[in-house]
Amino acid sequence: MNLADRLNEDMKQAMRAQDKFRLTTIRMVRAAVKNQEIELRRPLEDSEVIEILSREVKQRKDSLQEFSKAGRDDLATAAASEIDIISEYLPAQLGEEEIKTLVTQTIQETGASSKADMGKLMGALMPKVKGRADGKLVNQIVQQLLQ
Repeated sequence: MNLADRLNEDMKQAMRAQDKFRLTTIRMVRAAVKNQEIELRRPLEDSEVIEILSREVKQRKDSLQEFSKAGRDDLATAAASEIDIISEYLPAQLGEEEIKTLVTQTIQETGASSKADMGKLMGALMPKVKGRADGKLVNQIVQQLLQ
């Protein structure tokens, strides 16, 4: 079962269970997937759905920070819950040690030695971690290892 089908099935289960919050969250994600399908005029592959899910999580993390700064704990709690629900559909995230290992391997492959080579390194590294690691964390680790 591909990811889009899984979203549909989970939406049906949320309807049956009358879990309105989960249902609303899944519907928002499905709408984003459907909009992309309409734009591209074809069904999406799982990798493309994962990109959309990652983007949705990132948007909610940004919102979560803003809600926390503004003292809106009710909205911050809702955003955190949405992140948890959407994250269920994403592949397992890489740990910091796994990212360091990948960065080290990519440094050896590309021959990067200074921050001037960072663009070349990130270009080779990001496809390896796409959807499995936060770009900010990857960037921080790359900067640490290139010093």
